[in-house]
Amino acid sequence: MIKDKYSALWLSYSSISDYLKCPRLYFLRNIYRDPKTNRRVTIVQPSLSLGQVIHDTIEIISRLPQEKRFQQSLISIFFRQWVSVSGKIGGFRDDQEEDQYKKKGQAMIKRIMRYPGPLGRKAIKIRQDLPYMWLSEEENIILCGKIDWLEYLPDLDAVHIIDFKTGKYDEDPDSLQLSIYYLLAKHTQKRPIVKVSYWYLEKDIKPISIPLPDEEDSLRRLMEIAKKIALARKLEHFSCRYKAGCQFCKPYKMILSGQAHYVGVNGYGQDVYMLS
Repeated sequence: MIKDKYSALWLSYSSISDYLKCPRLYFLRNIYRDPKTNRRVTIVQPSLSLGQVIHDTIEIISRLPQEKRFQQSLISIFFRQWVSVSGKIGGFRDDQEEDQYKKKGQAMIKRIMRYPGPLGRKAIKIRQDLPYMWLSEEENIILCGKIDWLEYLPDLDAVHIIDFKTGKYDEDPDSLQLSIYYLLAKHTQKRPIVKVSYWYLEKDIKPISIPLPDEEDSLRRLMEIAKKIALARKLEHFSCRYKAGCQFCKPYKMILSGQAHYVGVNGYGQDVYMLS
């Protein structure tokens, strides 16, 4: 097959996770478009909005030189970013619920300001807005994703990958997320990756490292899943294992059946819905 990134199947950690949960969920989140608006649809929840604002706040300082990252209060940046999710568009049912999540976010940002750790040290920025690599040129499949933070380790001239978590629970040990980021970082910059970590911002003051992914095994696992997704798209076959829908796809089926409340269009150009 001719290598062509415009006709290639683009896969990310998010889309792969959708397919592994339920093929129907993958279709509804990644392919389906509302025939009236020609936009994709998404369901908003307060926890997702909180995570978005925290990540956006950190993304802003990641673009700054090391010595300028904390010249401006991160709380001020957090408040400015919060405006984009305030109210129904962020999935908040009332002011009280929004205030609860906003305070939780403030606590995370204050913890970062108190213990900046790697955020106060040298970092590497990948030039691509959306880093990507060819998972398979023969199958015309691309792997893509945005890495939260790449800490530069000058003593080793190496890289430390950090992914920020804003939820309560630890990531599944079998998760492919850091495996994907490891592969992307290896193919989009020159320095070796010697460490990968999750930083659970609600409870920890520093990143928690996990074993480095095995490159060969990661590529094998990802290709197995990618081929299944490619075949499903070719056959247009995205069935849920349950007739009535599972816990993952049923909420999105509620959008199609008119049982969800439309709240607007988000910054990614998606039609946003809340569940009753």
